[in-house]
Amino acid sequence: MAQVELIMPKMGESIIEATILRWAKKVGDRVEQDETILEIATDKVDSEVPSPIAGVIAQLLFKENDVVPVGKAIAIIATEGEAVAAKPSPALKEDPAPASNGSANGQHSNGAAPAIPAPSEAMPTAAAEAQVVTSGRFYSPLVKNIAKAENISVAELERIAGTGQAGRVTKQDILAYVGSRSSVGSSTPQGQAVGSGQSVAAPAPTPAPVQAGSAKPAVSVSGNVEIIEMDRMRRLIADHMVMSKHTSPHVTSFVEVDVTELVNWRERNKGVFEKKYGEKITFTPIFVEAIAKAINDYPMVNVSVDGNNIIVKKDVNIGMATALPSGNLIVPVIKGANMMNLVGLTKTVNDLAGRARQGKLKPEEIQDGTFTVTNVGTFGNVMGTPIINQPQVAIMAVGAIRKKPAVVETPYGDLIAVRQLMFLSLSYDHRVVDGALGGSFLRRVGDYLEQFDGKREV
Repeated sequence: MAQVELIMPKMGESIIEATILRWAKKVGDRVEQDETILEIATDKVDSEVPSPIAGVIAQLLFKENDVVPVGKAIAIIATEGEAVAAKPSPALKEDPAPASNGSANGQHSNGAAPAIPAPSEAMPTAAAEAQVVTSGRFYSPLVKNIAKAENISVAELERIAGTGQAGRVTKQDILAYVGSRSSVGSSTPQGQAVGSGQSVAAPAPTPAPVQAGSAKPAVSVSGNVEIIEMDRMRRLIADHMVMSKHTSPHVTSFVEVDVTELVNWRERNKGVFEKKYGEKITFTPIFVEAIAKAINDYPMVNVSVDGNNIIVKKDVNIGMATALPSGNLIVPVIKGANMMNLVGLTKTVNDLAGRARQGKLKPEEIQDGTFTVTNVGTFGNVMGTPIINQPQVAIMAVGAIRKKPAVVETPYGDLIAVRQLMFLSLSYDHRVVDGALGGSFLRRVGDYLEQFDGKREV
């Protein structure tokens, strides 16, 4: 007789929690190895979680719509024929205590907060990376990172009113507090840095606790409006974008690139390419090829930041922002892009983009990106200032290719000619990427595109 814990899987480098969308099995059901037990969702992708073993569902530790940290047990599977009575798990009983103010970051569908385990059972797992500070409250790594970036002490953090599960401080809570704190020009009290776990001696006066949402401007709503609630993915994207702006000081540089040779080569060879390889060649794999070459030249763009440490990534994994039919966005990742030729990049780009729009991406296909490219030219835009996809430190936007008059140097002097021009823009994290590095890297990508061999064989 044995019981095995089913653990909430880690769905990406920056993912710390996932939402349970649906249980495919109930207590007492038989489950085979690799059979789906539940469906989960993160801000990146929806996914099915299979059973690691064959057995019988003994307990379901969370309800549908619960938000669960990665690494935490979510179900118990009994093996070797262990009998299981179909009775509710203690973790699924309703909490008799009054529910706290609900939020999208931990509220059940019925508005009640989930049952909270006893303090001895409430210690977070290593994967969840939550930490207990002096008051006994839990803070997610994201909240602690924001607090550290904003120089918020432990004492100040503990005064923020939380709207999450059991009064937990959510991303919205701390960002609303930061906005209010900045607007009134309050100074940060002296105290121990967040995460030390030490008590704070004689903190300076702090502002009064700020309820989440109190810093938001009032919205006037007349009868001639329609109110549309954000779907789950849009809410998570919004949170991720706000977090990125609060984490990284963004700088954007621009270059204009003459891609006439590249455009002419594609026009001449796209039919031959498709016939030979069975793939339609777009501009995206050509852009990815140039970016991968430039990253090899400037590896310090292919990094992430961990406190005062710079993590240099040896793998060149380029994410490509892909618009979904719903209007949302997802970023599948081309793993080892610097090791692929143009044919391999084309096949990978087409496959990932197609399955992204069909909602068939696997969790590992949106993980471990080290750099991101987004094609704003798809929508007819000539340039953009994209937001960094954390924990990366740079993202490139490629604009629309347009015919424009340009000065061309020839052996016979300068001429005005019609050329195919486009803008590239690079947003980068100014904590670790200065203008010299960011600008040089961007120029190098432009150089590779301008120097594209128009006689290149397919």
